[in-house]
Amino acid sequence: MKLLVRIAVLAALVGGAVYTGLANPLIEMQVKSALVQSGIGENRAGCMAQRMVERLTIPQLWKLRQGMAAQDGEPDTGYGLGELVKRLDRVNDGEAVAVLTTSAGLCAIGLG
Repeated sequence: MKLLVRIAVLAALVGGAVYTGLANPLIEMQVKSALVQSGIGENRAGCMAQRMVERLTIPQLWKLRQGMAAQDGEPDTGYGLGELVKRLDRVNDGEAVAVLTTSAGLCAIGLG
């Protein structure tokens, strides 16, 4: 019983940190790391991660990560536009895709 109470309190604290934005630096670091691992440069990934965390929910960020990840038979890096479009279509969240693509564009030209 005590374990259940501890888990409930921990879940409430974590939920509160996410809801109030206190967890944003940690989430932003995770998003940046995923972007860098996908081949985006460190500075651009930092810019994109900041914009994405400000504009998307945790579930949307998770859908992006899952949808953009290489599946069986797909290359991890070095893929072209066709593969990118296929992966973006897999995300099935127009807002998340729009934030990702506009963040990439704005950060690439230095306006992000």
